[in-house]
Amino acid sequence: MRNMIKKALTRKIAQKGSRGKQETIEVPPSTRLLYTVYFSLGMVACLTALEAVHLIVLGTWNAEIFAAIAGLIGNITGIFLTQKT
Repeated sequence: MRNMIKKALTRKIAQKGSRGKQETIEVPPSTRLLYTVYFSLGMVACLTALEAVHLIVLGTWNAEIFAAIAGLIGNITGIFLTQKT
């Protein structure tokens, strides 16, 4: 899984090399960014499990947990969208 996330966050920059050839340079993401994405994905998984347990045990929907899940998903999506530009 780490390789998929690292590959998805790797930038590819097109640059003209010597003799007019087109070269692509790959810029890997920083380790801090990778750890942030791993932590966010782990928290989404934990909060989803917590929401499922809350639904099973209490039989009601918890809006605060869902808001936290939605916020983390927005954070992860924003990271993927802005890292590629």
